[in-house]
Amino acid sequence: MIQAAEALKWVNDGYEYWQDSAQRSILFGDAMRKRGNIYLEHLKQHQPPVLFFDHEMIQDGRTFERPVNYALVCILDRRHEEKSDRRQKMETKKQSDADLRDPDHPRRHKASVAEDSPKATSRPIVIIDPRAGHGPGIGGSKQDSQIGMALDAGHPVYFMIFFTDPVPGQTLADVRNAQIKFVEKIRELHPRSPKPAIIGNCQGGWAAALIGAERPDLVGPMVFNGSPLSYWGGIEGVHPMRYLGGLWGGVWINSFLSDLGNNKFDGANLVANFENLNPANTIWEKQYNLYSKIDTEEKRYLDFEKWWGGFFSLSGEEIHTIVDGLFVGNKLEQGEFELDEGRMVDLKHNNNPVVIFASFGDNITSPQQAFNWIIKTYGTVDEIKRRGQVIVCIEHEKIGHLGIFVSAKIARKEHKEIIASFDMLGWMPPGLYQMKIEEDPQEPGEYKVSYFEKQMKDIIVFDDRFEDEKAFYPVRTLSRIIDNVYRLTVSPWVKLTTNELTAETLRQLHPMRTQRYLISELNPWLFPLAVCASMIKNNGNRHPVSEDNVFHQMEKYVSDLIVDRLNVFRKMRDSFWEMTFKSMYETPWMEIFQPFTSLEETKAGAARLEGLKLKDAEQWREQMSKGDFPEAVIRIMLALGLADRKIGRKGYELMTRLIEENKEFKDTHIRDLKQMVHTQARILQTDTDLAIKILPQLLSTKKKRQKALSVIKKAIKLTGRDPKPSEAEVLNKIKTVLEG
Repeated sequence: MIQAAEALKWVNDGYEYWQDSAQRSILFGDAMRKRGNIYLEHLKQHQPPVLFFDHEMIQDGRTFERPVNYALVCILDRRHEEKSDRRQKMETKKQSDADLRDPDHPRRHKASVAEDSPKATSRPIVIIDPRAGHGPGIGGSKQDSQIGMALDAGHPVYFMIFFTDPVPGQTLADVRNAQIKFVEKIRELHPRSPKPAIIGNCQGGWAAALIGAERPDLVGPMVFNGSPLSYWGGIEGVHPMRYLGGLWGGVWINSFLSDLGNNKFDGANLVANFENLNPANTIWEKQYNLYSKIDTEEKRYLDFEKWWGGFFSLSGEEIHTIVDGLFVGNKLEQGEFELDEGRMVDLKHNNNPVVIFASFGDNITSPQQAFNWIIKTYGTVDEIKRRGQVIVCIEHEKIGHLGIFVSAKIARKEHKEIIASFDMLGWMPPGLYQMKIEEDPQEPGEYKVSYFEKQMKDIIVFDDRFEDEKAFYPVRTLSRIIDNVYRLTVSPWVKLTTNELTAETLRQLHPMRTQRYLISELNPWLFPLAVCASMIKNNGNRHPVSEDNVFHQMEKYVSDLIVDRLNVFRKMRDSFWEMTFKSMYETPWMEIFQPFTSLEETKAGAARLEGLKLKDAEQWREQMSKGDFPEAVIRIMLALGLADRKIGRKGYELMTRLIEENKEFKDTHIRDLKQMVHTQARILQTDTDLAIKILPQLLSTKKKRQKALSVIKKAIKLTGRDPKPSEAEVLNKIKTVLEG
């Protein structure tokens, strides 16, 4: 009887699985047909941004004196139809300084989509999406996105979009200059608001860095999400993408593909590179996930594929500058990247706060590529402080590259809190910090944000060793040689055989496109799929398999086995790439291409930086005894707040509240107040003990000292806790000095 029952279960499971798998196969095929139709429809509409939000054109870069295929749009927040656009209700203080903020504005960022919105800060936020083969809009393709979080906080939001084809002959310098004009326009539209915050996703991050380095006076805080600025960084055996330039011989292959494209580089080539990185996902996982969850996954899959299947071109000049100067040349972090003739881009020129968000689950922009430029550009944390710079790092353990700026979960936590911290960043003492975001047990759905001071060693530990980057210097040199040979000998002949017809033919034959339009309504053989899929979905004809079905379990096991085998293949392939690269470029005869820096030059550079550091310290020591009650109070609060090398957002809110309530500060302009905080922070960073010891010189009367002590007492009371040991030690020093 038991055997008969088991046999019957196998028969029932077999029939149930056969019926379900047949239906799923038809529905899956229909979903792929819809993907092709969406691709064709998107092309017919000239591939507009995949933004979830309505938007209006503000400036079109195609009309500039040096035209580019970029435009600036304003996001229209119309999620509440009964309400007008919240930005029309924004209240701003009628004072002239561009960095002014209303002290009545809340410091805490909570989702506020109704009555609270007009009270929120009106700092404009600008988002730059990557132009790396795909189209714009992925940073705002969902309601819970960077745009959604910014709108919830009441910010006016702008987006830099771009069109499918570049303007003939446009250069990367033209694009940067156009983006600067966009920011200038935003400043013109919001003259009383703080400077715009720039959020750059992936390639948009280094594009934002170029804007900040050229015009730091225009922008406020900047965020680089999964953005490569240190292109040779990575860990051996883990990050193979950095080897591809060397394996292909450098930039010549991009020159060749641009020539075939009639001086346009097809973005489908970049998308294909991304797909090749993870064959398990490209070949199997992505499709199987749709097939196995066809009843619930279709919309999400098609929404993503609409963006993933939009292929955007770059001009031959752009791709050559990008590959030669950045991905192969790695010149940006070294201060050797030249956009304007005779003038190098200097990342240190940007003195605005920078937030860098990277993930250890990112196989496209590794944390090393996101963070290492800080070490290469500044050298030491003292140099960051000397320049008055604030750099904040955020690490995620496992989110993938696209998830950094696409995931709704990441948007509701990391991006929400980054946006909420924009005002605070401008007040923080210069230095290098790690941003930590934790659940707030007292407020469900809200987070506690803290900033911990870090040293360069905390970034260096992410990398295995910098010595492996030496092999990329020969790549850079040989790339330039091979490319020059190609341009002089082969390129003219390729251009002779190329016109727009041949270029477009090659583009349409690209596998990334053919797999879409061949499985679409253009293919008449697929018409029955739509009919059958409709019959299955309607009238209750769909019969999904139960989870405990033995054949369904076998299917999942086979799927896992396929993924595992493809991952083994990927690891073997990546190891082969790495081994080949090292055998080519880590040989002794390649050392002739290594840059030569004499010991004397190294010592001279170190001595120059040490001299600047000593001069800077001398300057701040001279400032220690200057000031009055406001300077003394700010110095005291900073000394207590920085005692444990940690800055909390609640501590920042407390300090600003005490300042706003104290009549001694009522006539102090916010610009002067911010400068006062920076000055006192640098004084404390230079010599904390001496800065505290000199406090009586600022508080020249007993009355002022008593008042300062009362401010301390009130601050401690407002925290609702006893001082920590490190804080108590500093507090005792201050009391001893002021009461002595």
